[in-house]
Amino acid sequence: MKYGEDYKKIPVYSKDSGKGTEFLPDVYVYVDQIVNVLFIGDPKEDSFVIVDTGMYGRSDKIIEAAQERFGSDAKPKAIILTHGHFDHVGTVIDLIEKWGAPVYAAEQELPYLTGKKSYPEPDYQAEGGLVLKTSKFFPTDPIELDDRIQSLPKDGTVPFLPEFRWLSVPGHTEGQVALFRERDSFLIAADAFVTTKQENLYDVLTQKEIVSGPPRYLTPDWTAAKESVIKLKDLRPEHAVTGHGHPMSGQKLTDGLKNLVDHWEEEALPSHGKFVEDTEKY
Repeated sequence: MKYGEDYKKIPVYSKDSGKGTEFLPDVYVYVDQIVNVLFIGDPKEDSFVIVDTGMYGRSDKIIEAAQERFGSDAKPKAIILTHGHFDHVGTVIDLIEKWGAPVYAAEQELPYLTGKKSYPEPDYQAEGGLVLKTSKFFPTDPIELDDRIQSLPKDGTVPFLPEFRWLSVPGHTEGQVALFRERDSFLIAADAFVTTKQENLYDVLTQKEIVSGPPRYLTPDWTAAKESVIKLKDLRPEHAVTGHGHPMSGQKLTDGLKNLVDHWEEEALPSHGKFVEDTEKY
């Protein structure tokens, strides 16, 4: 197993970096620099499931957060990757080596997780703020998980999370998935939409809350991205955790998703950029 050749530590931190929040009784959200890592499970138990694994070089922080939540002897039953971008898989190899947990992702995402296919170079010239402009330095090489990763079940079930189902939400990546639990209308949205404007440095640093489209610098298919947001909106989630930004619930979430869909061209779609001009190319 190995990380991408261009993987490196990226020194960007939000004000919430290192903080963990119990969003729901069995949902703990840990902020690793600028991305959310989820621990799903009863804190009274010694096992749990991790959804996404944060930034490169941060495994000690992720392990420490898990042990504080579940105890020093706890270990995950599985790791679920919503997609393979560098900020969602940055410690997965370290966590596999620490715990030996199985890893799952959508079949369409596996080439990016088994060394076969690189992501497109970020669109750092699209409309957006300083984070977008510096995205030219973001890693895009695939990681190599070899036989330690497997496809999510085709029937939509999620291993070790029997109340959840996974949904395909492409656009940001080919094989991005969201997870949904009907019982409490809880959505793990990945980067299909986020709750802060990920392109703008001030918003990222302060975690300013707004339902926003997927990060512009790495969303190659904007047609599919809009369809994915509509799909998630139609679930009528009551609670949501996205890849970036604060967890959100209730009317604020409902209104934010409606506004995003109704004003997609103004709120999400860049006015210019290579991905906008030719989504099919990527």
